[in-house]
Amino acid sequence: MKETVLSALHTSLGAKMAEFAGYNMPIVYSSINEEHKAVRNSVGVFDVSHMGEFLLKGEKALDLIQLVTTNDASKLTNGKVQYSCMPNDTGGIVDDLLVYRWDENEYYLVVNASNIEKDWNWIKEHNTFGVEMKNLSDDMSLLAVQGPNALATLQKLTSVNLSDIPYYAFVGGSMAGIDDVIISNTGYTGAGGFEIYIWNKDARAMWDAIFEAGKEFGIVPTGLACRDTLRLEKAFCLYGHDIDDTTSPIEAGLGWITKFTKNFVQSDYHKAIKENGSKRKLVGFEILEKGKIPRQHFKIKDAAGNEIGEVTSGTQSPTLGKAIGLAYVQSAHAAIGSEIFVDIRNQAIKATVVKTPFL
Repeated sequence: MKETVLSALHTSLGAKMAEFAGYNMPIVYSSINEEHKAVRNSVGVFDVSHMGEFLLKGEKALDLIQLVTTNDASKLTNGKVQYSCMPNDTGGIVDDLLVYRWDENEYYLVVNASNIEKDWNWIKEHNTFGVEMKNLSDDMSLLAVQGPNALATLQKLTSVNLSDIPYYAFVGGSMAGIDDVIISNTGYTGAGGFEIYIWNKDARAMWDAIFEAGKEFGIVPTGLACRDTLRLEKAFCLYGHDIDDTTSPIEAGLGWITKFTKNFVQSDYHKAIKENGSKRKLVGFEILEKGKIPRQHFKIKDAAGNEIGEVTSGTQSPTLGKAIGLAYVQSAHAAIGSEIFVDIRNQAIKATVVKTPFL
């Protein structure tokens, strides 16, 4: 297993550590519910330094990005961020990612930890444009400071006016006396906050400064387990669960990041799905029966017992107090209000398709 710069610190803080995407990562410190509620109501800090960062530089950098991603990166201006995905050549998704535009010839791509090597090779394979590529993944650390008090916490540490950074935008600046920091108004929790990119040598100093600044707000370290419950309440897709190398972004409800104003890898295939309608759709559902928690790969059935889909993500929502999940179901059963049944330990548990996000 790989270690982040802060792995030993997490262990000393009592975190339950486990392998995640090849890295030794903190899964939970106190409890999932406590950490989840701290982020929803105040502020928590995630070490997500396992994520991958690529630098693409050159006059044709945008051309390469346009080819390998579904969203229209030509709409980006300096200091803006875009959510996108990379389609593969068989109708699925290589990965979802963030595209950062530094200037017209320089972009940063932030990819999932489990896909760093795969993504790098995929982009390199399509780099017929002479774009300079640099893999910064092993050199950078990333702290996600999330929650309604994230801004007030971080504002103590920088002269940059954080209120002036819109959602999905970023600036380069100094924070906590550390230069060369990327301050990004992004996150995977739906609770608001910032993601702070620093070089590995500065990670511990940044961590300590953030926790000192957040004391008055009851700031806590938070693990990947509550990151999953937080993102699921907002119905954010997780690669390897709700999207993967077999799913079209159109099926996954990601038509909003799939722009057919340009050509990209397999764009005609996905355009045909959009025009003709997909056979299955990713939907949100909730279970009202207590103690019945849906999990990935649980089968979805109709009232007659016919299999019509499969759960991709599921949990007991700490905020809502009920079981929620995402699942691919046949399009005929995807309408809001549709009654479906989740096969939980050979029991057909009634569920209802609901509008997402759940929260």
